Amino acid sequence: MSDHEPAEGRARTIVITGASSGIGESAAATLAQQGAHVAVVGRNAERTRAVADRIGADAFIADFERLDDVRRLASELLDRLERIDVLANNAGGLYHERAITVDGHERTIQTNHFAPFLLTHLLHDRLVESAKDAPVRVVSTASMANTFGSLDLDDLDWEKRPWRGGWQAYGTSKLADILFARELGERLTGTGVTAYSFHPGTIVTRFGGQSPLIRFGNLVTGGRYGRTADSGAGPLVALAGARTVGEPTGTYFDRFTANGRVNKQARNPQLARDLWTTTERILGLQR
Repeated sequence: MSDHEPAEGRARTIVITGASSGIGESAAATLAQQGAHVAVVGRNAERTRAVADRIGADAFIADFERLDDVRRLASELLDRLERIDVLANNAGGLYHERAITVDGHERTIQTNHFAPFLLTHLLHDRLVESAKDAPVRVVSTASMANTFGSLDLDDLDWEKRPWRGGWQAYGTSKLADILFARELGERLTGTGVTAYSFHPGTIVTRFGGQSPLIRFGNLVTGGRYGRTADSGAGPLVALAGARTVGEPTGTYFDRFTANGRVNKQARNPQLARDLWTTTERILGLQR
């Protein structure tokens, strides 16, 4: 990522979902310390407000397992934020047990793909309008788990395949995040809005706490099997920060390294387009 930092006389406005804990919380704190106006989005109201109060940010509450929460969140963001310089789609989940949301979708694909897709769609016009004055970015937290994903557009809700602890469903949702960033970048070419995705590294946080495999890893290593949240937040801070990225829109980063290893499906532009139209159909969206 480039060391060039554009001179700006105003605070940049950064929306970070999943910011009440883990790498989202750490990134929010760092970016606020750097002078950004941060909107902290989280599911747990008490924790989200505590984080926002501690770092001098605004708190927004939304549960991505409820698409009506996403719609309300978008409305509140549009009401309270005159511009958005960065939308960091960081909220996500890994679930050991398969479950269906109130919207009728498997919760991994809804939390990790449908909800951020919907939020980005609802904020589209504000993002493009903001980009008339300064570059705007949409940043998606993906994962190296994309490499063992398997995207089947006829089975996004994982009804036809064995669950196996949710790991492949999670990897598939992260594959969808990479494809989403690449297609979003293509669709917004020329608007001043760019899109990126990244793998933060294996992080020691509350994330995936229901998974026996992660619990076992925590047990045998004393919670030291991966990076700290502060370390994992580094790529998110870099991509959301004021410095230019220096790589083409749509790029996937393995931490700070551009063009990280991906599932071969992630390199299929037609699949990215088909996933986009399928998601629009599922969510009932038209532009």
